[in-house]
Amino acid sequence: MTDTSLAITGGALRLSDWGVMRAQGEEAAKFLHGQLTQDTALQTPQQGRLAGYCSAKGRLLALMLAFKRDANEMLLALPAELLPATLKRLSMFVMRAKCKLSDASAELALWGLAGEAARELLGADVPAEVWSVTHIGNALAMRLPDALVDGASLPRYALLQAADAPAPALPALDADSWQWLEVQAGLAWVRTPTVEQFVPQMINLELLGGVNFQKGCYPGQEVVARSQYRGTVKRRTLQFAVAGGGSAQIGQEIFHSADPEQPAGLVAAVGSHEGQVLLLAEVKLAALEGGSLHLGSAGGPQLSQRPLPYAVAEPQ
Repeated sequence: MTDTSLAITGGALRLSDWGVMRAQGEEAAKFLHGQLTQDTALQTPQQGRLAGYCSAKGRLLALMLAFKRDANEMLLALPAELLPATLKRLSMFVMRAKCKLSDASAELALWGLAGEAARELLGADVPAEVWSVTHIGNALAMRLPDALVDGASLPRYALLQAADAPAPALPALDADSWQWLEVQAGLAWVRTPTVEQFVPQMINLELLGGVNFQKGCYPGQEVVARSQYRGTVKRRTLQFAVAGGGSAQIGQEIFHSADPEQPAGLVAAVGSHEGQVLLLAEVKLAALEGGSLHLGSAGGPQLSQRPLPYAVAEPQ
């Protein structure tokens, strides 16, 4: 198989397709605790969270990064295309809680940082553990899962700072390269074509530290817990290379060679670099037992499975 782990040394990219939601008030963390897959009630300002927001059926409406600026303010970064609907839906449930939700995207910008130069830039303030946060003046830096590039781990960070603050002093990283690293980190964000397509385990959310199974109820919690403890997860998100470097889109269906009529999976994330394409795709685990997987149709470009930087359970 052709090696598709083309090296990217790192840099910085303003994630202009992301937005930021603010939750403010003495019950902000408590309110979000009852809505998201993560524990925000016990979250400290030095801890970040990868969190999902589910429908009552346990299907993901959005994924987000949760920062806690202080005891009364939380900041939620998520793809901008999903922010209005997420803000509207969450606002319906605030009721009498002492929490005000608002769109802070005009005030705050999210940057993606990668590579050893990013680690050096953050210096002594670099967050060491995945999802940990350091406060650098008024900015917040969160450690993201490393990308597995050429068999080596490339560190990545999310930097949340004022929209008018200077850009980080790093080489510019283009959007395709950042998405390439996201795929090699095994992290697929919910986007418009994949809203309500995945129970958290289908997109490996609990393997990435995005689900707390000890916390109390939240929308869809019973479905998520049942999937976890009854071994009913028969679909997982895996990484694939596309033969011939053909184009791919989020939400595109995947088919098995032996079953051309019934989709076997769904593309959750796409990364391209120097003409080569990698996918994160949610697939039926049974479809890996024989035959081949193809993009778009049973006669489409063949997909070759590649290793993720974390272990995925075998079929129950």
